[in-house]
Amino acid sequence: MKKVLMIAATSAFLVSGLAATQAVAGAEKKCKSCHNFSAKHKVGPGLAGVVDREAGGTDFKKYSKALKAGGWKWDDEHLRAWMCDSKKAVKEFTGNPKAKTKMAKQKICDAAKQDEVLAFLKSI
Repeated sequence: MKKVLMIAATSAFLVSGLAATQAVAGAEKKCKSCHNFSAKHKVGPGLAGVVDREAGGTDFKKYSKALKAGGWKWDDEHLRAWMCDSKKAVKEFTGNPKAKTKMAKQKICDAAKQDEVLAFLKSI
């Protein structure tokens, strides 16, 4: 009986892991290395509710000074620029040519791939 329960538990774990892998199989898989798709933080802030959230608008402690200062919301326009080149975008968003972010450039500049990521972010 114990073997049957162990096999059932292992099977359930593997199936749920497969579903999680499929859920992040698109362009958003880049996000997964540093972000959770919940409100919990990882290396970067959790991405649940990021769309239309104020920049630096969570309790994440490791935002750069530029993101802590905020001043914009993560709407489609800002997210697209950020996905393509976060280093350049933070300078544009803040109006400060010396502004910095800790996030690496993601180089997701293709509109179709950005559409995938935005649709995913809006779904979480």
